[in-house]
Amino acid sequence: MPSEAGEYPLLVLLHGYLLRNSFYSQLIRHIASHGFIVVAPQLYCLTGLDASVDIKSAAETIKWLSGGGLLDVLPANVQPDLKKIGLAGHSRGGKAAFALALGKVETSALKLSALIGIDPVDGKKEGMQINPPVLTYSPHSFELGHMPVMVIGTGLGEVQSGILCACAPKGVNHEQFYKECQAPAFHFVAKDYGHLDMLDDETRGLLGTFTYCSCKNGKSREPMRRFVGGIVVAFMKAHLLGDDSDLMAVINGTETTPVDLTIEFDI
Repeated sequence: MPSEAGEYPLLVLLHGYLLRNSFYSQLIRHIASHGFIVVAPQLYCLTGLDASVDIKSAAETIKWLSGGGLLDVLPANVQPDLKKIGLAGHSRGGKAAFALALGKVETSALKLSALIGIDPVDGKKEGMQINPPVLTYSPHSFELGHMPVMVIGTGLGEVQSGILCACAPKGVNHEQFYKECQAPAFHFVAKDYGHLDMLDDETRGLLGTFTYCSCKNGKSREPMRRFVGGIVVAFMKAHLLGDDSDLMAVINGTETTPVDLTIEFDI
């Protein structure tokens, strides 16, 4: 979190399926170093296929923020700007973020300012969505009240890893999420990286070990993690702070990124 006195915008980051919030520590530090307070709750310890627990836990986090809970853990001179909140989620956490933004569960009166899906996933394949389903398979169907949305995808997420199923299967992954967004919406795809390549370089424990083999991965996590951190910061600066210079530099190709991208947007 920021250490200098001031009021700072927030990003709530929801972890992926069967992952730990601690697996995102390097990504969180990257984003926070640019002047954002990052709140990354552990949504559950154990869970099944139903994503209702993820969504309800995320809603409780938003309610906790609205009740001033964050003030109890921040330094006295650091204040959250509750009028500038971004919501991001990775994998099934991305599904939960969209579900929350779409009002599929009751939250507080806090208004979200921006929505980010980091390789979001809504199930095993089209027709096998995880309850509650988010994707409608109708273009531009997400009614988000003109909230700006960014969807980050991976090229290797839809590729099987050995005998295991793809971690972000076609038909329920970033492509479909973006298709259902309304303007303003942005879609960045890192073609040579996988579904878990934005995690820490070292993820420990049984679940941490599983992250190295459960999905098709790129050669290194560092470039993808650096890109995700950078584009999240650029998007948040553009839509929460009114400075779109970094975001437009990436879109226009005047800013070199650590990964090869395909980009589309609807403004």
